Amino acid sequence: MQRLYSVRLMDGGGRCSGRVEVLHRGQWGTVCDDDWDMRDAAVVCRELGCGEAVDVLGNSHFGPGSGPIWMDDVDCTGSESTLKNCTSAGWGKHDCNQTKNAGVICSGVRLVGGPRCSGRVEVLHGKLWATVCIEDFDQQDAEVVCRDLGCGLPVEVLGAAAFGRGEGQVWTEELQCTGNESQIHLCPKSSTLKHDCSHDNNVGLVCADMVRLVNGSRPCTGRVEVLHRGQWGTVCDDDWDMRDAAVVCRELGCGEAVDVLGKAHFGPGSGPIWMNEVACSGSESTLKNCGSSGRVSDCHHAGVICSVKYYKKINNVSSFSVTRMCSMVSIPHTNILGVRLVGGPHCSGRVEVLHGKAWTTVCDADFDQKDAEVVCRELGCGPPVEVLGAAAFGRGEGQVWTEELQCRGNESDIFSCPTISAVKHDCSHDSDVGLVCSVRLVDGGSRCAGRVEVLHRGQWGAVCVFGISTIAAVVVCRELGCGEFLSINAGYIPGSGPIWMSHVDCSGTESTVKHCGSLGWGEHSCLHYYDAELICSGILTHGPHLCSGRVEVLHGNTLATVCDADFDQQDAEVVCRELGCGHPMKVLGAAAFGRGEGQVWTEELQCRGNESEISLCPTSSVKQNCSHYNDVGLICSGHTAVRLLNGWDYCSGRVELLYLSDWGSVCGASWDMKAASVLCGQLKCGSAVALLAADWFGEGSGHIWADVFDCHGNETHLSECSISSWNRAACSHKQAAGVICSSQAFHEGQVRLSGGRECQGQVEVYFSQDWRRVLLDAWSVPEASVVCRQLGCGSVLNFSSSSPSSPDQHSHICVTGFNCSGIEAHLGNCSSANLLNLSCSSMEQLSITCSGMSHSSIRLVGSGGDCAGRLEVFLSGSWGTVCDDSWDIEDAQVVCRQLQCGVALSAYVPAWFGPGTGPIWLNEVQCEGNETSLWNCRYQSGGKHDCRHKEDIGVVCSEFKEIRLTEGCKGNLEVFYNGTWGNVCVNEMNEETASLICQELNCGKTGRESGARARVESSPNWLDQVKCRKHDSTLWHCPSDPWGHNKCDNDKEVAHITCSGRQILPAFPLPLRLSGPEGSCSGRLEVYHNAAWGSICDDQWDIRDAEVVCRQLGCGKALSANGSAAFGAGEGVIWLNRVECRGDEIHLWDCSYSLKNHTDCSHKEDAGVTCAGQRRPQTGKVTTNSISGPLFIPLPHFFLNVQIKNTVYTILQFPFQLVNLR
Repeated sequence: MQRLYSVRLMDGGGRCSGRVEVLHRGQWGTVCDDDWDMRDAAVVCRELGCGEAVDVLGNSHFGPGSGPIWMDDVDCTGSESTLKNCTSAGWGKHDCNQTKNAGVICSGVRLVGGPRCSGRVEVLHGKLWATVCIEDFDQQDAEVVCRDLGCGLPVEVLGAAAFGRGEGQVWTEELQCTGNESQIHLCPKSSTLKHDCSHDNNVGLVCADMVRLVNGSRPCTGRVEVLHRGQWGTVCDDDWDMRDAAVVCRELGCGEAVDVLGKAHFGPGSGPIWMNEVACSGSESTLKNCGSSGRVSDCHHAGVICSVKYYKKINNVSSFSVTRMCSMVSIPHTNILGVRLVGGPHCSGRVEVLHGKAWTTVCDADFDQKDAEVVCRELGCGPPVEVLGAAAFGRGEGQVWTEELQCRGNESDIFSCPTISAVKHDCSHDSDVGLVCSVRLVDGGSRCAGRVEVLHRGQWGAVCVFGISTIAAVVVCRELGCGEFLSINAGYIPGSGPIWMSHVDCSGTESTVKHCGSLGWGEHSCLHYYDAELICSGILTHGPHLCSGRVEVLHGNTLATVCDADFDQQDAEVVCRELGCGHPMKVLGAAAFGRGEGQVWTEELQCRGNESEISLCPTSSVKQNCSHYNDVGLICSGHTAVRLLNGWDYCSGRVELLYLSDWGSVCGASWDMKAASVLCGQLKCGSAVALLAADWFGEGSGHIWADVFDCHGNETHLSECSISSWNRAACSHKQAAGVICSSQAFHEGQVRLSGGRECQGQVEVYFSQDWRRVLLDAWSVPEASVVCRQLGCGSVLNFSSSSPSSPDQHSHICVTGFNCSGIEAHLGNCSSANLLNLSCSSMEQLSITCSGMSHSSIRLVGSGGDCAGRLEVFLSGSWGTVCDDSWDIEDAQVVCRQLQCGVALSAYVPAWFGPGTGPIWLNEVQCEGNETSLWNCRYQSGGKHDCRHKEDIGVVCSEFKEIRLTEGCKGNLEVFYNGTWGNVCVNEMNEETASLICQELNCGKTGRESGARARVESSPNWLDQVKCRKHDSTLWHCPSDPWGHNKCDNDKEVAHITCSGRQILPAFPLPLRLSGPEGSCSGRLEVYHNAAWGSICDDQWDIRDAEVVCRQLGCGKALSANGSAAFGAGEGVIWLNRVECRGDEIHLWDCSYSLKNHTDCSHKEDAGVTCAGQRRPQTGKVTTNSISGPLFIPLPHFFLNVQIKNTVYTILQFPFQLVNLR
């Protein structure tokens, strides 16, 4: 069937040249020549199947057209499939007439299978391309073909299918060109049919280039000249940049662009100036395909320096071409014609040298640091970072070079190095040498973070953040082999020296940022305070923050995952150190951060643990038995060191932590005795004796870190403690934490409280080499105050007598006679106590209650936060719920006070957070409201009640927090705090903070921030000066000013964030159910969507997804994430796939996922979960008309679970409203 084209060329003597006309609304019309260039012509020629664009012509060169002028100001990128897809002023919109019609000349001939201007000759015959027989092609034909294609003179005519056998038709006529024709279709042809030629006789042709470099002092450098209409001319240096130079160097086979030079650096040319204001994207195959403003009469001429250097001689002028011209190469004084790095990111890879006509690899035994310095210098890549042997970038092909380089290290190029001529026979491709030399990131704590610096003309310089695009950041991270781009901001440590680049704009295809567009080398209006600082993902990916994730290492030019069996604590130490992320907290196997893609690394790391980066670790032999199900993950701590300052010795003082390069004091409100004990152990200072305020050790300066460490007390390093949040209470250096450690296993005067509560219980002191109970005798408020201070438990509330909780313990001896003034740091500083050498089991022993009463015996669950949820208490070794009988606001106030969650926002909250499981421990709670602990209130306990779990009480405190963007994945950032939605100010916020928020909201991996006006004029400004660190995983971990403290203009300084992704949420939240044994919290997971239950595919299904499901269903902790239809294959639709949760989401629909009918997955892959909890069977009835009357409450999330027979359902989830069920 004949193809219908929407473009044609008229009055040019053939279908591949003429006036451009387009078909629109059934009528042919012309195109105006305004801004018409070679990129537009290339699209037309490609659309018509007419080969390369040879020339563009305006001013109605082929005669004026008629009818409408359909297109004006056409602007193609060159990659469009049809001219109608290019941008223009609009159909029929123009300021043109028919004397300005655009025209095109396409070649009608092409060269296939070789570099630019060389290849197998094919001519357009009708609408098909046909090869040409060698017997029917001579030198005159070659001259016309090269001229037709805009290339230089013919160099060589090659037979015997030198560029490969063609396909399809062999042309059955003979060209009889005279040699002076401008196009192949103007040549006479013989009419005699030939039948004795096959594709084995296809003719090939090598033409000289249509671009050359002249007047350079060495190969691949010089003034740029282009061949157009048979005449060489120069290129103007207006807007000439590295992207344009990259095209020239690639077209000439001269490697990478090293520098661009203007102002006729290589001397003025002669003849026409063919191109001005050249605008290449960097991906074009020839300079003539780049946009330009056409010929000008006067300007400075552009020049280029490329990396690969070798000669050819044409007309006594040095110019340069690719390896197809090797027959004409003149070698100055060595047989090395060029060098390149293959198989890695820019400026890294396997070393290959051009030897004769072939690229050869180099043996690692024949290559040293001096050779590396020369190669990196020649390629414009700065100093060498590392020389790698054993085919680190893959095994090469072909010949291994048989000579040895002996560079002194100061040569300007490899071309100038001496070599040893002795042949070597003992080197194979297993020993191919690799080299890493690159741009760099500095002062960021790791090689994948810091200030961006590029090397230009032998000097490192900064890049200005003004006008820089995120695509430029992507190019830099890829160039360094540092994974994905995460954020780019103005740096905090200004650089020095030149600022080389500003307004960097990349297309994304560049191999190096130096090939991106900019204002020009050294052209800027920038100060070093605005140096660009970049953070890449580095080695860890798909984690909740920059210091955690799946481990991936750069192997060759690709990232490979690491098997969990091949990764240990020493390897983890090195990874965390390289990333500037402190110490390893957890090494996680079984694809804890999701299964990777691509290659699994086939070697085993054998780090000693003291290496500075993973590439310096030894590796073992090949392994074959590991899949992506075994990808290893790692969590690093973020803080890198700890110290005690201004104390009496090394083991006492003000606590300071180091985050990356910043030391800071610790806010006392964020610090407790368990954290202090871990710190003392980490410093090899025994255990904690006392926790004190800053007035003991002086005030610090600089940062105040308010991270809340949740330690159990048995950790060996603070990095093993989780961090729950950032304490936003007002904290100054006066409130900095101080610690006294024992300096030995135990210390006289050390104190503890028995009874299971941190700040309440029977007093025990370490005295005379053993733990002793204390008698009430001679005990007063000063002594009690010292104990509470020493434990970090605030002030004394009361002390009283108590019966021994353990009659068999300490029954033979007690201690008495302490005498304190009340200001001592610990009991060891009080006057000496006395031992009572009588049995004290029947005597009154001391019990104390401090104001910092531990809240570890109560909790709020079901909201995703610590300050709202179903109330549960810990009694008799298990957690249970509290019945709502007699519950009021005073009771809720006590709970919030005990949990340090502010004040209660609601009183009667029955089962908002789902029914609990297990015992109902408390009933008829009656508090006055001023108690410090729920245990100080009156209540019924012991399980005596007539309550059911539907009466479980819930509490919402003022410290409950949520975040949102007002328009889904973009908009003003608002936080819910103290019962009210309020603003976050943009001051000091950066892209790293914006990106973390986007990830937390499942809105993509990156985001950008800007200032905006408050959405609600009267809303409070809750947070200011928010600046997240690389190890923070949620906004609540990020440092900021205290709640409500701000200097914020609500008209323009409210944070507005735009994320790279979008939330995929169903129109109505997805109900869940587990199909498994009756009463069980395990089974196949199913979701309800489009009026049908369906299963979930196990692709990327892992323990973090299971944690969210178990939390949502109120089923306790996730024990396993099951795949491969472990609970039996389901039926019907598979609704969800590629679920990716962080693990801390409230509901499954807060995660990212693909929601549709997944026919690409079978029920053999149905996902399930195994949770720790159990459920009692309940009966119920759910109908479609059972939902009515929304009641507004200030609660960001709740859900209700119902169990019917053996299936658990989550039937509702509404943001900000309660739905009544009947």
